[in-house]
Amino acid sequence: MATKLRIGLVGLGMAVTPHAKSLLDLSDEIEVAAAFSPSAERRAAFGARFPFPPCDRLETILDDRSIRAVMVLTPPNTHLDIVRRCARAGKHVLLEKPLEITTARAEEMVALCAEAGVTLGIVLQHRFKPAAEALAERIAAGGLGAIVGCSTTIRLWRPQSYYDEPGRGVLARDGGGVLITQGIHTLDLMLSLAGPVAEVAGYATTSPVHAMETEDMVCAAVRFASGAHGVIDATTAAYPGFPERIEIIGVAATAALAGTALDIRHHDGRHDRIEPDAGAGGAGADPMAFPHHYHRAVIADFAAAVARGGAPRVTGVEALKVHRLIDALLAAGATTGKVSVAMG
Repeated sequence: MATKLRIGLVGLGMAVTPHAKSLLDLSDEIEVAAAFSPSAERRAAFGARFPFPPCDRLETILDDRSIRAVMVLTPPNTHLDIVRRCARAGKHVLLEKPLEITTARAEEMVALCAEAGVTLGIVLQHRFKPAAEALAERIAAGGLGAIVGCSTTIRLWRPQSYYDEPGRGVLARDGGGVLITQGIHTLDLMLSLAGPVAEVAGYATTSPVHAMETEDMVCAAVRFASGAHGVIDATTAAYPGFPERIEIIGVAATAALAGTALDIRHHDGRHDRIEPDAGAGGAGADPMAFPHHYHRAVIADFAAAVARGGAPRVTGVEALKVHRLIDALLAAGATTGKVSVAMG
C-alpha cells in the first residue's frame, strides 16, 4: 500500500471549505496532519465542521518532518513570507491563487521554491473542469483548426457588502480587484487554451456600482502571440452575475465555453455539446456557491506530482503568465493613448 501524503493546512478562512471537502474525499491518499490558524475562533469553527486536528502555531507544521506538503490558503499579501518559510523547511506547497499581490513578489516566491527544490502548485481550478479539459483536447488535436479569435467575458456580481469586508478589493491585501481576485481563473484558462497574449489595449476603472480602491470593470482588445485577436471584458458589477464565457474562433469551428458547458459548432454542420455540471456557480453574490470537484482535481494532481517527483498541471512558472497579463491589462487601462470618435 502506498504511503499517504501527510500535509498541513495553513489558513482556515473562507477559502478553506472546498479544499477541506476535497481532502475528505481524498482521505485514502492524503492525511491532514494539522490545520493552522492564529485565530482561536476560526480553529473552533473549522474543527466543528471538519475532522482535522487544529494547531495554533505554524511551527507545528514546519517542524514536523513527516509533513511533506503544505496547503496555503491565506490572504495574498501573506503568501511570500509563508511560502518562504515552507520552502526553507523543505515542504512542497499548494498555494491558493493569486501568487502574491505584485508580480515582483510572485517571481521572488517562484524562484525561492525552485532554489529550495520544492514543488509549487497553484490553485487555478478552472483548467480542471471537464468541459475545459475536453476543449483543450480538441484544440490540441486540431479540431478547431488554427485559432483566429479568442474572446473572454467575465461578468460577475459582488454586492457592496462584499467589498465592505476589511481588505477586500484593497491593494495592500488583495493586490487588485476583479482581475487578480475573480477574473484570474478564467484568464488563466484562456491562456492555457489560446496561448500567450502579445499586446493589449483598453480601459480599467472603478464603476459607480462599487465604492472600492481597485478596479471592478476592465474592457480590453487583445492580440495573441499566434496572431489571433479578441477582447477581454471583466467586471463584478453585472447583477445578478453570469457564467464566464470563453469563445474561440478557429478556421474550422467555433467553440463556446460558458461556465461548465461547451458547444463546438463545426463548419460542416456538426455540433458537439457538453452539458453544464450540476451545481456550478459562484458568479453571483455568494462567491463560494460552487461544487468542490475542481478543487479536488487540483489537489489530486498536486499529490500525484509530489509522489512522482514531477510538476503539477499549474506550476508557479505557469501561473506567472496570467499575473503578467493582468499587469498589462491594468497598465493599458492607465494609459492615455486614446482615439476620439467623431460625434455627428
